[in-house]
Amino acid sequence: MHTEISDKKIAVLLSGGVDSSVVVYELASRGLHPDCFYIKIGPEEEAEWDCSSEEDMEMATAVAARYGCRLEVVDCHREYWDKVTRYTMDKVRAGLTPNPDVMCNRLIKFGAFDEKRGHDYDLIATGHYAQTETIDGLKWLTTSPDPVKDQTDFLAQIYDWQLRKAFFPIGHYMKDEVRRIAEREHLVNARRKDSQGICFLGKINYNDYLRRYLGEQPGDVVDIDTGRKIGQHRGLWFHTIGQRHGLGFGGGPWYAVKKDVAANMLYVSHGFDPAAAYKRDFPIHGFHFLTVSELPERVTFKIRHTPEFHPATLEQTAPGCYTVHSEELIQGVAPGQFCVVYDADHHRCYGSGEITVE
Repeated sequence: MHTEISDKKIAVLLSGGVDSSVVVYELASRGLHPDCFYIKIGPEEEAEWDCSSEEDMEMATAVAARYGCRLEVVDCHREYWDKVTRYTMDKVRAGLTPNPDVMCNRLIKFGAFDEKRGHDYDLIATGHYAQTETIDGLKWLTTSPDPVKDQTDFLAQIYDWQLRKAFFPIGHYMKDEVRRIAEREHLVNARRKDSQGICFLGKINYNDYLRRYLGEQPGDVVDIDTGRKIGQHRGLWFHTIGQRHGLGFGGGPWYAVKKDVAANMLYVSHGFDPAAAYKRDFPIHGFHFLTVSELPERVTFKIRHTPEFHPATLEQTAPGCYTVHSEELIQGVAPGQFCVVYDADHHRCYGSGEITVE
């Protein structure tokens, strides 16, 4: 495994979860002694928010000690709340669908950490399910063999210099293989459940978080097919395009299909599989390139963290702007989401662009 890294100075981002712990094992088993770092983000007000960070720290400490690695806590709390939370709130307030975990990788794990400590290291190793390959002298972000766990979509907004330092020692494994390694090596967190949801919230409900920072702003809910008002929402930010569960309106099922931010109206469509919930063609802008600055005409893409890659052709409309022509109908296309673009074999990741408000 990566014999060329033996002379590299490696920093491991150790979260306390099983994936990053197996990263430490993988490196230590090859005679390497990386320095481990626990990034402290935590909730904005520790006393009021329930968070698993204390348990994370205990797990990280145990794993680092097990393999004789130094562990240092790096406080990125302020950077997270200033950068990632601001991005999230600005997007949500504008009626868009943000992805805080994508920005966390760019701005915190490979950003603020690098400014504070990572700049002293050749490689920053994480427990992401992704790979890198050097092809014709260029370093590419490539997909994991585990389609369910593949996390290249969360990494598609990192900068090129961050990609050059990124190292994913478990990216070639399936998730169940990582679990088996952890159990075989009797790691303290071998049976610990994977964290779910947005990293900075811990166990806090996302809607409660939005309500705290944005409050409520009631408005009309309208059947897009008939123009009939069917109820009221408490704030557009509590709903996502494509949402079906939790809308709470009688006579359903209803799908959220459109937001009118200026009029503060939520449009819904009735039925189990309404045509209004699907799109085949949609624009993206501000495309962020990872390795090369051109895209092929035929690609595959995904707009959310799912195992499926969708075939499409791209039509460039302006620098960094494209229209995606999907070969399949796509449910829940929402402005603000990232459309992550891959080659036709969904192996190499080109980067991602933001879906545009039409």
